[in-house]
Amino acid sequence: MDMSGFDLNTMIATVSNLITTWGIQVVGAIVVLIIGRWAAGWVRKIVRTMAARIDLDATLAPFLASLAYYAVIAMVLIAVLGMIGIETASLLTVLGASALAIGLAMQGALSNVAAGVMLLLFRPFKVGDYVDIGGTAGKVMEIRLFSTCLSTSDNLEITVPNAQVFGNTIKNFSANDTRRNDIVVGISYDDDIGVAIRTIEDVLARDDRVLPDPKPLVAVLEMADSSVNLVVRPWSATADYWGLRCDLMRALKEQLETAGCSIPYPQTDVHLRQVG
Repeated sequence: MDMSGFDLNTMIATVSNLITTWGIQVVGAIVVLIIGRWAAGWVRKIVRTMAARIDLDATLAPFLASLAYYAVIAMVLIAVLGMIGIETASLLTVLGASALAIGLAMQGALSNVAAGVMLLLFRPFKVGDYVDIGGTAGKVMEIRLFSTCLSTSDNLEITVPNAQVFGNTIKNFSANDTRRNDIVVGISYDDDIGVAIRTIEDVLARDDRVLPDPKPLVAVLEMADSSVNLVVRPWSATADYWGLRCDLMRALKEQLETAGCSIPYPQTDVHLRQVG
């Protein structure tokens, strides 16, 4: 009985000691993890605030904020592993030896990070630009560590992995200060081409958004099946592109009809012949 009591007391003492030792370490690790997660978010917010205060490029600020966030998270994880008894030096050695395997397993994520760095270095676009990336068009809202966020004209948010962005053809509609509208207007073969061209030139001259230099081009483009097609190419500020295009389409139709020109539509003439 005495021996059994001794064994039971020893076991209870051992278990209590383990609970006390490891329980405190585990609780401490959880607390550090929670505080570290909060600190990472706080650091990200501080980086954004400082970037805004020093007027840092809006394209670079979100990327640096994300980088700071993940750096703090990595340090917190190393600290937590050390608290629960895992030798961080040994862990780093193992991770170093396994770098190739980890790299292969995470090549998608790492390629997105590398592509994000290349986007920041070469700057094919910046935050606020309207772009078309491999057929996906929208306004650039943010360049993140792993992806680029676009907002479409109908207010949809599209997230594109940075590797796909950098590896695709990028059309930047906001890169230049001016843009050229290409409008094709068809008139009837019976209409006076000179009258049509003068009418179009008058419409362009009355719109202040049309730039005098480069001079707008109005010329015969082709003799199509049902119409003589005129090409109209006025230049404007990039911000005026769509507004000018929509207004010109209406004004050209109305003024050409007022000048006596008709705008034909495709038609087919069928001739019937009686045989016999």
